[in-house]
Amino acid sequence: MKADRLLSILLLLQTRSLVPAAELAERLEVSVRTIYRDVEALSAAGVPVWAERGRAGGISLLPGYRTDVTGLTADEARALFVLAAAGTHDALGLGEAISTALRKVMAALPAPHRPAAERTSERILVDPERWLRVGPAPVELGELQRAVFADLRLELSYRHSGAAAPSGYAVDPYGLVSKAGVWYLVADLDGDPRLFRADRVRAARVLDEPVRRRPGLGLPEVWAVLRERIEEQPADVLVLVRVRRHRLDMFTRIHAGLLASPPFGDDPGWAEVRLGLRSVEAARAVLAFGADVEVIDPPEARAQLAGAAADVVALYAGDRPAG
Repeated sequence: MKADRLLSILLLLQTRSLVPAAELAERLEVSVRTIYRDVEALSAAGVPVWAERGRAGGISLLPGYRTDVTGLTADEARALFVLAAAGTHDALGLGEAISTALRKVMAALPAPHRPAAERTSERILVDPERWLRVGPAPVELGELQRAVFADLRLELSYRHSGAAAPSGYAVDPYGLVSKAGVWYLVADLDGDPRLFRADRVRAARVLDEPVRRRPGLGLPEVWAVLRERIEEQPADVLVLVRVRRHRLDMFTRIHAGLLASPPFGDDPGWAEVRLGLRSVEAARAVLAFGADVEVIDPPEARAQLAGAAADVVALYAGDRPAG
């Protein structure tokens, strides 16, 4: 829209004393002729702007003219520029919007706060992805967003982990949550709070029915309940393992969510750790550390690893079949 473009030109000019028309045209994706017409429109509206033609020319504002965002402290200005976490806004279709919004805020900041805000954007990077994890597949959040913002019910075709086919649900959404790079829909299903991973939604349709949320509850309250459910699920099996000390740091980082005790023991070469697992079969995960990790107890877990190791040996013992 022309009004948005005129505002963008004005705010860009406030950051520099002289901006070439060609640069403005490139950044705003219009022709140079359009930029000059926009400058005329700004001038007619009383903005002290003019064009200097020639090789060293460009578009300028009268020195000292600006629009101010008032009331911001230096720390508040810096905080704004930590907002652009990689991937989060892109998934919502707002990647370009956050960039242009921050550019406008930068242009309108009081001059004393601008250098600190610029340094924050250059020195602070927020990466929501965990180490050693393949990032989640891109998800389409369009229909989920539409239901959330329109306060309408949502019909989902959703595939649960390990299920061969998706299931159908009619849910009452509270909102969307990005947790460690994974998007979730928080919704009530028949009055019970549920989490739906966005990348497992096979189809979504917004219903022409108002949402039926429980009175007095919002997204933060329902999310807190769901988090507590997940984090406080009791472990079905306690497994005692010993880990070579030179691998202990990596082992505890990778299995941080399973630790049932801090490392202990006086052996200079080994430390012992207890893991809380959902099943004996889950103990196979420690095989990734090879001979640097040994399961001590229970015997069923040792048997699981022995069987898995035997399967691997058998797989690699013979020649690989042709074809």
